[in-house]
Amino acid sequence: QVQLVESGGGLVQPGWSLRLSCAASGNRFSIDAMGWYRQAPGKQRELVASFTPGGTTNYADSVEGRFTISRENAKNTIYLQMNSLKPEDTAVYLCNAQGVYYSTYGPRAGDIWGQGTQVTVSS
Repeated sequence: QVQLVESGGGLVQPGWSLRLSCAASGNRFSIDAMGWYRQAPGKQRELVASFTPGGTTNYADSVEGRFTISRENAKNTIYLQMNSLKPEDTAVYLCNAQGVYYSTYGPRAGDIWGQGTQVTVSS
């Protein structure tokens, strides 16, 4: 079984910082890409930051310059450093991993999600 476990969410004031972590575990999954999404009540889920299969990074325009995604490949772990937080950043943040599962039937495409961690920015 492959699992994604997120941590680091919480309640902070505008301008403060948080660091989110996402660790992938399992020995039958080869990760090609990982990223962070967020979903606020009544809004569509959106990509916040991600690593592409080639190792480059993508950021949503709304977080560019404030958020930084990083990774530890050996641990299949990614982080999201969130600085200068704004109330509009309030959402459930979800970790996503895409890659290949190796089953007895052969390789299969995989797309897994973590449980999510709540980030609330309020004064």
